[in-house]
This record gives sequence, structure tokens and C-alpha cells, in this order.
Amino acid sequence: MVINMNCFTVISSDTLFNYLKEILPKKSKNNIKSLLSNGCVLVNDKTIKNFDYQLKANDIVKIIKKINNINILYEDNNIIVVDKPYNLLTISDGKDNIHTLYHYVLEYLKAKKQKIFIIHRLDKDTSGIVMFAKNEKVKKLYQDAWNTLAIKRGYIAIVSGKCSSKKTLKSYLKENNNMMVYSSSNGKLAITHYEKIKECDNYSMLQVYIDTGRKNQIRVMLKEDGNPIIGDKKYGSKINPLKRLALHANILEIKDPITKKIYTFKSIYPQEFDKLFKGCDKDVF
Repeated sequence: MVINMNCFTVISSDTLFNYLKEILPKKSKNNIKSLLSNGCVLVNDKTIKNFDYQLKANDIVKIIKKINNINILYEDNNIIVVDKPYNLLTISDGKDNIHTLYHYVLEYLKAKKQKIFIIHRLDKDTSGIVMFAKNEKVKKLYQDAWNTLAIKRGYIAIVSGKCSSKKTLKSYLKENNNMMVYSSSNGKLAITHYEKIKECDNYSMLQVYIDTGRKNQIRVMLKEDGNPIIGDKKYGSKINPLKRLALHANILEIKDPITKKIYTFKSIYPQEFDKLFKGCDKDVF
């Protein structure tokens, strides 16, 4: 089951504002203007804020909910799935307890008299899908069998240079006293797969999947394979054209431990990633 936000297919041409009035009859004009101004409306996966934007037949309109400008991808009685921005801690590092994804979602759920529990996390410099539990039982069910229940974990990465069209990387990773992860014969097994999506003279965009969830796994293994992620100074990148780490968690497919249903959550990678391929855009597939 692919989980999307409220999603609508346009039947005939109209302005975006008029269309929103039609599909959201319970919303006032001010509510609709607020959705637009706050970036909660996407047309064909691009944020549109202009109320007079002209829609065409077969355009896809999506309406998203937000917490502190953070997209909510899915929510039910047991979990909440959100789209973490770049440069935001998932949980506190002991120095800042307020400016974290956990705190923002906590405040949102507190207003609904619900709780929050960590299931997994992303590095501060990585954007994309993060899932929290709303009760301790669900948290434990997921954490105890995360590698089994998280059926597919996908990331978009942009690396320096050209690389293979498709490859599987295997290594044994270990962390040293300086919190650097590296390959070691007595480390823990890490398995990473990638397929090239786009390339140009200087960069390659990869769809990455991981079978294991070791710390900094993708960053370390791509670096050791000769193609560090751009913006990743910690693991060998000497360039930073986007002023951020070019890594985004775009797919999370899970098996609900209670209902046994399969859910697929997707997040669109940041639009600035495509800027690096303008003028030399070569789609591989």
C-alpha cells in the first residue's frame, strides 16, 4: 500500500484556488490561502503558492499537513511519519533539546494528548523520512525487528565523478574513538546497493538501498568505493556546491508488526539536487 498525502487528479483546467475550493468545501477562503502561503499545496510534486496558478487536466494536486514547516507524510493511532529537513537533529545531542525533530513532533502530539517514541533516526545533515511511534508497545515491536520490518530503505545521493550504473557494496564497519566509521575486519557487516539515475561530467545521482543500518553506512561505503557524497567533508568530499550533504531518505517500506500490512512512504528529494544536472542532464533509465 503506497501512502500519499491527500492526492487529487485534475479533471479539467481551472485556477488552483478555484480547484481547492471545489475539493475542500469545508475550508474557508482564508484557510485555502493559508494552505497556499504555507507551502502545503503541491502540483505535480512541486510546491505552488500562487492562487491563480493554472491547472491542466491530469495534473496531480497534493495537500500536505505540516509541523513547524515539516511535512507530515502519514499519521495513524500508532505511528507518525515526517519529512525531516536538512540541518536538523532527529533527537537531542545533549546540547540542544528544543531545535530537534523529536521536540517539534512531541509538541504537535502533546496538543492531541498523544506521546512520541523514537524508532530510528537520520544524521543531522541527512534529510528525509523519519518514523516515530505513539506508544511504547509499537516502539518496541519495531525496534526489536527493525531490519526485518523495514523491508526497503531508499536514499537519493549525489556523488563526485562517474560510477558504475549498478553495484552492490559489502563491508565490515567499525567506529573509532573520534566517531569516524571505517572498514575493519572485526566490524559489523554492512550491505549497500545503488543504481545510477543521472550523471554529468562531475556528478552522479544514485538511488541507494541498504540492507543494514550501520552508522554513516552510505557515506562511508560510497567514499571507500571512490565516489564520496558531495558536501560530506567528514568522509572525503572536497566540494560542497549545494552547501549541504547531498543525501536524502526518499523511500521507507515497512511491514506493520500488528496488522502485517505493507506500507510504502515516499519523499521527494530536494529540488536543488537537480540544479547540478542542468545543461548536462543525462537520465540513465
